[in-house]
Amino acid sequence: MSVVAEKLEITDELIAERRGDPTGKLPEDMPVWMGKIITKIDRFSLWIGRIVCWLTIPLFGAMVFEVVARYAFIAPTMWAYDISRMLAGALFMLGAGYALSKGVHIRADFIYRTWSVKTQGKVDLFLYVFFYFPGLFVFLWMSTDFAYLSWIRGERGMDTAWMPLMAPIKTCLPVGVLFLLIQGISELLKSYFAATKGRWP
Repeated sequence: MSVVAEKLEITDELIAERRGDPTGKLPEDMPVWMGKIITKIDRFSLWIGRIVCWLTIPLFGAMVFEVVARYAFIAPTMWAYDISRMLAGALFMLGAGYALSKGVHIRADFIYRTWSVKTQGKVDLFLYVFFYFPGLFVFLWMSTDFAYLSWIRGERGMDTAWMPLMAPIKTCLPVGVLFLLIQGISELLKSYFAATKGRWP
């Protein structure tokens, strides 16, 4: 085993490395249907991640514009703060499914990585079935209602002078949860394979 691989085995990047490539070859003993679902979902999340990352450009643009306007021309904007926090929130929520596909969500890896692959798979499988999916379904229901009410009321932000419409950013909540649920199916199948075969796909 190479020195690089040995270093990866004792770092958090291992979790991301083992699940990171949606175009990679899946194990030959994996059922065809399972492999197709995992591949399609992981590719979907990859494309969502590639699209959502473009939100960083208008986010940085708004911040740079505000800094230049404020300090060079003494003309601060009313909109840069709202735009920046909305874009950051959208980036966070819409990119959550992609982050899950890469295995970079926060977890207690200092404990988790000491377990056997089968144990990791069993724990992940249990947590996905009994906590992840039930929790996200509740969150999806609540956030959909949250966004819907914002649209029909024409809700505006009341904490700044610009008072932007809040419905678009609130809609990112249920959409982001939906992306997490979709990617969760792939992770559930990967966990099942690890729990039964003793290795991660």
